[in-house]
Amino acid sequence: MHRWLGLTVGTLAVVLGISGAILAIDPVQQAWQASAAPGDLTVATLVERVTRTVPYAEEIRHLPSGAIVVFSFAGEQPQAAYIDPTDGRVLGPWQASALPRWVKNLHRSGLLGDAGRWLAAGIALVMTLLCASALVLLLRRMGGWQRVTKKVRGTLAQRIHVLTGRVVLLVLWLTSVTALTMSASTLGWVALDAGTEPEVLSVVSGQPALSGAQLAPLQSLLVQDLRKLNVPGATDPEDTWKLTTAQGQGWIDRYSGQMLAWQEASLAQRVYALAVVLHTGESAWLWALVLALAGASVLLFWLSGFFIWWQARNQTPQITGNVPMAQADVLIFVASEGGSSWGFAQTLQDALSLCGHRVHTSALENFQTTTATRQVLVLAATYGEGQAPTHASGALALIFKLKANKVPVSVLGFGDRQYPAFCAFAEALDQTLRGQGWLTLLPLECIHQQSAQQFARWGLALAQALNEPLVLSHVPRRPPTTVLTLIGRQNFAAAGGQPTAILRFAWPTDGLRTCLGTHGLARFSAGDLVGIVPPGSSVPRFYSLASGWQDGFLEICVRQMPGGQCSTHLLGLQTHDAIQAFIRPNPGFALPQTRKPVLLIGAGTGVAPLAGFIRRNERMRPMHLYFGGRDPTQDFYFGAEIERWLGEGRLASLQTVFSRVPQGGGYVQDALRRDAERVRHWVSQGAIVRVCGSRAMAQGVTNALDAVLAPLKLSVAKLKAKERYAEDVF
Repeated sequence: MHRWLGLTVGTLAVVLGISGAILAIDPVQQAWQASAAPGDLTVATLVERVTRTVPYAEEIRHLPSGAIVVFSFAGEQPQAAYIDPTDGRVLGPWQASALPRWVKNLHRSGLLGDAGRWLAAGIALVMTLLCASALVLLLRRMGGWQRVTKKVRGTLAQRIHVLTGRVVLLVLWLTSVTALTMSASTLGWVALDAGTEPEVLSVVSGQPALSGAQLAPLQSLLVQDLRKLNVPGATDPEDTWKLTTAQGQGWIDRYSGQMLAWQEASLAQRVYALAVVLHTGESAWLWALVLALAGASVLLFWLSGFFIWWQARNQTPQITGNVPMAQADVLIFVASEGGSSWGFAQTLQDALSLCGHRVHTSALENFQTTTATRQVLVLAATYGEGQAPTHASGALALIFKLKANKVPVSVLGFGDRQYPAFCAFAEALDQTLRGQGWLTLLPLECIHQQSAQQFARWGLALAQALNEPLVLSHVPRRPPTTVLTLIGRQNFAAAGGQPTAILRFAWPTDGLRTCLGTHGLARFSAGDLVGIVPPGSSVPRFYSLASGWQDGFLEICVRQMPGGQCSTHLLGLQTHDAIQAFIRPNPGFALPQTRKPVLLIGAGTGVAPLAGFIRRNERMRPMHLYFGGRDPTQDFYFGAEIERWLGEGRLASLQTVFSRVPQGGGYVQDALRRDAERVRHWVSQGAIVRVCGSRAMAQGVTNALDAVLAPLKLSVAKLKAKERYAEDVF
């Protein structure tokens, strides 16, 4: 609902938002120019001053801006003038707002007259729905009210969308509700009349009429509470003073000065008046500025929302051959973070369809069965430290609530065995299903690194269980890539028999396609990942980036892996050779915008993203690097640059350790223990910690920091919970 209402009706809302922002400038301008009345000035005193300088005044109006305007006639010519309330002096002619009238018509009716007012009301209703759905999505994304102010992760468009929403969502909802309130009156749904005005006349007593300064009701009323005062006509002895305030209106006898009648403002009038102030900013110029910014933000919302939709559209796999769920005898449910599992699902669906099955494939959060269902197959990838992919975060809770039936449900997991949480989400899913009593056709199977061979073997087991000639021949979907050309390299000696090189590639900047990432290389930052597809393979390998797009190049540090197809290919490149690559954002590892200290801990090639952070530290944030290697003559990667950055102040301090040389200092965790006091000092100041290297190294750092931080009653787990600690491990 949020997506499609935003993309469709949201386009019209942009027009209302921008025109509303323009109109909100008017109260600010009027308040700036107004000569406001002193807070203790009474209406009686104001009338005395006005009648002295404008003897034929017919109406005194207190504008929402605070200005005093007097309407009068000079002969047959009507006049309106600003009055200085301190002395009644005429300041100059008054005229209605100089803003083009068509802007108001555009905002109120889309230049379509009465029909446009219905359209504007409809857009206001849609905006209230958008704001409500935005709040639900915001709370779901951030993890509830307690985490709603936490760091926002995701692509640039996602961060802009969420951050802007956190700031102006309530204001936009309020403007939508007040717009509906005002439309209710404009369209005749709510009557604003307080009732029939009483017929009151002054009783002619033969005595002279009192001046405005002598009227008791005006002597006790402050100007700040006045809206309008009508002066009785000189030629009509029965005419009365008519007083209008926010509380209602009254009629005052011109001879006795007594209040002849008082009519309270109706509830509808009071609500409408409040809605006008909240919607337009009249009488509250600071609020008008807020409204102007909120109105302009609608365009930002729409643009960022469009880019989010565009990126999701490019990334969302299009499953072909899907039959409606109610007609399918086989249901395939998918949980995928990067999208690759959807390619396996398509292969599985095609093979089952060839065997005569009616197959429907959907995301895991849509898990259910129908009367036609005979088999359910779940393809579940594991994300991060054993979590569900983002879109399927609530799938386990959903399945736990469902009542099991006799339909078998089989789970196939996808993961990487180098991580301790290999296929942990698939295991949790399988355990939940079995615990709920769901049957199974095949036991849980786990696929390592998207292996097409393992997938084919699982297909043989499935074919045997189904007793059908099922063949799973999967060709992984190649991600969109672009060509990168090598422009420089630094070679390092083979530390431990593993050659290493820092490779620098030219970054192709071709305008909008680069910004959108439609060719696989969106704008990137140090710490993001570059996926490289080696020749003869369709499975990408990922490397942490040591540069950002602002640097004008893309840089990685590559070590030869035993039997490594991609590392062998990369280390064999010569200048001007090209590769196929794409960017995968890694927002959880990015540094927040803060002046707090940054503790960078890296070993071996893991220093690459940390070097990128230091390279971009133009604001000279206090960054402290702990680097570990084997031999400074062989694997002090980025050593010359790090020393230069240290001299420039981009790096505040450097501690190096090398494990294979005498007096080398051991490992980075040893250096952290030796510097316990300094580390505790930085962390107590709110330091952000980033760790990059092997999983064994990261575990050693965790153990060391847990011991170092114990006196502060802190731990790595607590720092992670506060989003101050992140790892990029391999």
